Amino acid sequence: MLTNKVVSADEAIARIREGDVIATTGFVQSCIPEALHAALEKRFVETNAPRDLTLIMCAGAGDSKGLGTGRLHHDGLLKRVIAANFGRMPKVASAAQDNKIQGYNLPQGVISKLYRSCAAGSPGLFTKVGLHTYVDPRLGGGKVNSTTKEDLVKLVEVEGKEWLFYKATPINVALIRATSADPLGNLSMEKESLTLDVLAQAMAAHNNGGVVIAQVERLVADGSIKPKDVKVPGILVDCVVVADPPEMHRMNYGVMYDPALAGEVRVTVDSLPKMKLDQRKIIARRAAFELPPNGVINLGVGAPDGVANVANEEKVTPYLVMTTEAGAVGGVLAGGSSFGSSANAHAILDQNQMFDFYHGGGLDLTCLGMAECDSLGNVNTSKFGGKLNGCGGFIDISQNARAVVFAGTFTAGGLKIAIEDGKLRIVQEGRSRKFVKQVEQVTFSGQYAAQKSQPVLYVTERCVFQLTDHGLELIEVAPGIDIERDILAHMAFKPHIHRPIAMNPLLFREEPMDLLSDLLNQKLGERASYDAKSNVLSIDLSGWSVRKKADITDLQKVIVEKCEAAGRRVNVVVNQNSCRIADDLYEDYANMVAYLKKNYYERMARYATSDITRQKLQDALRRRGLQTQIFERADEANASLEQQPAE
Repeated sequence: MLTNKVVSADEAIARIREGDVIATTGFVQSCIPEALHAALEKRFVETNAPRDLTLIMCAGAGDSKGLGTGRLHHDGLLKRVIAANFGRMPKVASAAQDNKIQGYNLPQGVISKLYRSCAAGSPGLFTKVGLHTYVDPRLGGGKVNSTTKEDLVKLVEVEGKEWLFYKATPINVALIRATSADPLGNLSMEKESLTLDVLAQAMAAHNNGGVVIAQVERLVADGSIKPKDVKVPGILVDCVVVADPPEMHRMNYGVMYDPALAGEVRVTVDSLPKMKLDQRKIIARRAAFELPPNGVINLGVGAPDGVANVANEEKVTPYLVMTTEAGAVGGVLAGGSSFGSSANAHAILDQNQMFDFYHGGGLDLTCLGMAECDSLGNVNTSKFGGKLNGCGGFIDISQNARAVVFAGTFTAGGLKIAIEDGKLRIVQEGRSRKFVKQVEQVTFSGQYAAQKSQPVLYVTERCVFQLTDHGLELIEVAPGIDIERDILAHMAFKPHIHRPIAMNPLLFREEPMDLLSDLLNQKLGERASYDAKSNVLSIDLSGWSVRKKADITDLQKVIVEKCEAAGRRVNVVVNQNSCRIADDLYEDYANMVAYLKKNYYERMARYATSDITRQKLQDALRRRGLQTQIFERADEANASLEQQPAE
């Protein structure tokens, strides 16, 4: 217990043997044990050892230019890589694509939770994450090349349902990072922005008889770390390496240290800069209309992260809880080199615990990017244009969030637009199509999502699609955009088109959109009017969206108030033209209608121009014993109302 565990980086790395399996920590550009990676690279360059290592990692850990795990690209150093992200180590990715090393691209959350499986001596992990994507053995099993032969993913059936079983790979060496270490090797993380999987990784290596090497910023006296502040107990730690020089222990590659990201101080957060009105802001604005008040949200990188700027500009941020897969809950999510962290966070969870929350359905909404999309609603973000990028946490998040918004420009590479008098004009089309005949790799399965009735939207600057049982349906078009010229001419397939509506004109104006009023349904009462003479309650839901259960509750409250004010049973006509009901909410909506019919309605009729809406709503109502027809036109609905016998 009193053995001195403090050694140099070179002495610690010397304990790594040929063929070892190494797990390392880090998220994008944060929390990376750079001194340990550098020492491993140095040893190999100087001695040509150790060789044939297996590298296991979750998120990309590097700067995409050679730092972090990018240091491990040298021929012969790696034999196999199991990672969620290859984009941060492009030379390693190239080696995998060239069949020089074996490679597996598995979901980030799965790898994160597999550390716990290793620690517990479990053979692996059962989960539905990855079903019907390229990780599914029927679509490749996550193997990135022909050299990779061993099956790490198996399709199994449990009680009549399909599951994936991910095989755990025993770990010999864990390269982890903390802030402080005492003489016993107890580690604390007071100056780290994230805790990630350091405890699970250390336990996995230790329990497998391996070596745990911890990079720290400083040494502290025995007993100076409070027991509850010890993140990794010394019984798991074999070597402690003090980073030298200090730059090797930067909070991330762009920030030496920020106490707000470490949670050591609370700061006054200045307003995020106002976004200029361009394609990115239009996309972010439209996606923001799907935000669930009081909901838990995850935002991806690229176009989706603009949603946070729009939410701030529209003053809705206090009504939302943003999270990152790296473990940050609440606060102001950081971008750039600090992505994954949060200033003024409510809490920082271990990464594997955050993925427990995500996998279990804790996310109300995620907004993610898309590189390719096809007619079935499949999305590819992992391998495209000849580049192996990896899925990261995309599969974990997109498959399990209650609702998904994919956000991105309609075409890529050089797209230029202009907004003139509230209308959108395509000045220069992008060089590459995003809506293709068939995606190169399925990172998100549209058919699987449709089977689960998962609400999915695809938001671009010029139009919006929604996922249906039959693939993509065009539901909204920007003012000034011609469907044939600006949309269909730049797609490799024709989506379903059933009278799409115009995108909200507020998206194309400089002034704020009053988003908060929309999200909180503050003006919903204006959509219902009662005529005492005819005893008809008219409800205009045209263009309104049922995004969450709270919307149904708000609508029911408005209708009940109108009916009770009338003092008698009323006849009701509902305009549902372009009223979008999330796929997983039709049953709840039908329950509301059944309740209102039983307690407040005499006769009822409704109409909608969308064939899909009419069919889905009619089926849901009939399952409640309401033999009603959804008409296509208002005059048909009104005529039906007059013909119905009174109860």
